[in-house]
Amino acid sequence: MVQFPKIIQGGMGVGVSNWRLANAVSKLGQLGVVSGTALDALFVRRLADGDLGGHMRRGLDAFPFPEMAKRIWQEYFTPGGKPVESAYPALPMHQRKDPRKLIELCMVSNFVEVFLAREGHKNPVGINFLEKVQMPHLSSIYGAMLAGVGYVLMGAGIPLHIPGVLDAFAVHHPAEYKLSVTGAAQGQDTQMQLDPADYAEGPLPVLYRPRFLAIVSSNTLATTMLRRASGRVDGLVIESPTAGGHNAPPRGKLQLNAAGEPIYGERDQVDIAGLRALGVPFWLAGGYGNAESVRYALEQGAAGVQVGTAFAFTEESGLRSDLKDTLLAQAVTGTGDVFTDPLASPTGFPFKVAQLQGSYSDPAVAATRTRVCDLGYLREPYADPEGKTGYRCAAEPVQNYVAKGGKIEETVGRKCLCNALLSNVGHAQIRKDGAVEPALVTVGDDLNTVAQFLAPGRTTYSAADVVESLLSRSMDIAEPVEQELAATA
Repeated sequence: MVQFPKIIQGGMGVGVSNWRLANAVSKLGQLGVVSGTALDALFVRRLADGDLGGHMRRGLDAFPFPEMAKRIWQEYFTPGGKPVESAYPALPMHQRKDPRKLIELCMVSNFVEVFLAREGHKNPVGINFLEKVQMPHLSSIYGAMLAGVGYVLMGAGIPLHIPGVLDAFAVHHPAEYKLSVTGAAQGQDTQMQLDPADYAEGPLPVLYRPRFLAIVSSNTLATTMLRRASGRVDGLVIESPTAGGHNAPPRGKLQLNAAGEPIYGERDQVDIAGLRALGVPFWLAGGYGNAESVRYALEQGAAGVQVGTAFAFTEESGLRSDLKDTLLAQAVTGTGDVFTDPLASPTGFPFKVAQLQGSYSDPAVAATRTRVCDLGYLREPYADPEGKTGYRCAAEPVQNYVAKGGKIEETVGRKCLCNALLSNVGHAQIRKDGAVEPALVTVGDDLNTVAQFLAPGRTTYSAADVVESLLSRSMDIAEPVEQELAATA
């Protein structure tokens, strides 16, 4: 018998929920979670910066396929780090059939992040993926499982196929994933495949199936996941539209308030009694970053809460220190401003953006950035006139998007989240003209509440401070106990 964590640390952005943060939270007996989004690009940029502290090399040395690890180290490591003014290495963008080199990079980078998050303790660690970033799914998940990841969490879509992938990889069987391709004709091949045997070097290690938590926004989606998923769904994270990052669109016709933000109504409210009736553990997310809300969730029958924004500003998170300092100072004075932008994300999902002068949220900065799509994680696969799979992004150069059959109105207000989120964690790309990709910070509506974690006279706080505060009013509530445990170290 194993107790569920009361606190799940959210998988925020690219590299914000890094291995340091997840390690700190899991050591405290709660669920630390690393972000799996764009880990291959982040890993390469860490190596290009000289692998400060030698952590990436330590993870590579533990990878079970040493020749693969050696190839990646030799190609991307820059002793002493690249010159500050030079660009980071360019990677090929993901597609339905990735080149072997990119598959290996995804495996290794996900392994290293999870391995480092698991160092020094025996508690589970999770990894968070976005359903909309489908093309790296198979190689990323397999790499994380090689490192012994205990939980896989996925939202920003309906991840029906993921449980079956976990089942297959747990026994090193080939796995398939159906890529969503806009306009695909009936019978068009949209499957992605990965066979672990194609990458093994010697005997394969014993793997355990991680628990799968689907991140959903409504009772309807929760029921759909439990009824239609390709395998076992071990729990649900119910995320309200106040949470940071991508939000589910409002149900029904989109309406905007006077500020231009989507309006959420009664149809977007979750029926907690209905969730309890589903018979699986669930965690509530979005605005639960305080002790009173944690206690309320537990009293309502939730296993706990998922908290993102509070952890994003901890000393251990990957968010750039200058961004942390500025936004924390705003939180202290209650002047932090978060805008739910219906246009920023190329996915079409509303996206929460902290309003910060000099960042990509600043209209002057957005207006001067030259459109470029060179990372491509949020590209939309589509069927071209010849029935082949093409790729387009509403944030790429407008003429390119339109030439690929996209509608020009879909490009208005779009921002390159891929490059911006890497800038958030100190790995901004440098352009040939010397331009530096701007940051774009995403946080929840409760940004100003993070000041509660600052002790008198302090300007920073730790993951331990957050966990202690969140649990301070719920220690007398019995923790739910898991009835069936899939053995994960």
